[in-house]
Amino acid sequence: MASHRRPKQPSRARVSVFTMTAAAAVALTSQAAHADPQSSKKDVKEKVDKLYEDAEAATEKYNGAKEKQSKLSEEVENLQDSVARGQGELNTMRDKLGSLATAQYRSGGIDPSVQLFLSSDPDSYLDKASAMDQLSTKQAGALKKVQAKQRSLAQQRKEASGKLKDLASTRKELGEKKKKIQGKLSEAQRLLNTLTAKEKARLAEKQQRADRASSNRADLGDLPPGSGHAAAALSAAKGKIGSPYVWGATGPSSFDCSGLTSWAYKQAGVSLPRTSQAQANAGTRISSQSQLKPGDLVLFYGDLHHIGLYAGNGQVLHAPKPGASVRFEAMGNMPFQFGVRVG
Repeated sequence: MASHRRPKQPSRARVSVFTMTAAAAVALTSQAAHADPQSSKKDVKEKVDKLYEDAEAATEKYNGAKEKQSKLSEEVENLQDSVARGQGELNTMRDKLGSLATAQYRSGGIDPSVQLFLSSDPDSYLDKASAMDQLSTKQAGALKKVQAKQRSLAQQRKEASGKLKDLASTRKELGEKKKKIQGKLSEAQRLLNTLTAKEKARLAEKQQRADRASSNRADLGDLPPGSGHAAAALSAAKGKIGSPYVWGATGPSSFDCSGLTSWAYKQAGVSLPRTSQAQANAGTRISSQSQLKPGDLVLFYGDLHHIGLYAGNGQVLHAPKPGASVRFEAMGNMPFQFGVRVG
């Protein structure tokens, strides 16, 4: 017989839980709907700045790999040219050795004593026999030279083969690092695209104010003078204020951070390594900011992925990040590690 019991009603406790859960959901929805837009914009900016910082660190690694690729390409080309020249020299040596062997064979077809007996001019024969002994000695020396040249060419070919493998590996590494940089920049752009047009305009205005302030400081000429190569490098860099930051760029119209410092010192007649980490070892380290002089290199962040030129008065002249131009900035805005005095 079917049961006709009334369905069990939920307890008050269960009703209370459902009610509280629903209320919480409504509250959270309300909070999300009324979230502080300024806080949201701040979060986006912080994330974008972090992505730009990561991209710059990756850029310095890319620069190092690119410099290695350039050196390897030059070494491989020189080795290949050397091997080609050496092969030509070896072929010439072999031809000469063959000519010597042919001449010796033609002269040695008759027993020497018989040749002397048959000779109508014994003195002439003895001169020729002496020449043949010298020919034999020359042939032995030529053979040794051929063998030495063969060993040298084998070693050069082996070295060239090894460098070609390194070059292929470096090119692959370059592609990976380039992809990583582009990924960071694309993610930053995606975040920026979440901002409203008004928010984007405010950020752009803030960037423009920073650039204008930098230009004003340069025009006022209120920075203490430097000396020698450092002063010339700083002067050259000041002439590039307003040039855009572009990753991997070394001037003269755009720069990344180490691209600017290496370009500036090149104008002063000093060749610096390509990356910020390598430039950190290009001179005498200065641990205290108070001991810095205008034109000294200044390095930031624990992994030394950012570098600029000390401009005096606690200011650094540098290529800051994507979307920004070469400008002066307070050194306190970044974690200073040490300075480097070049020359």
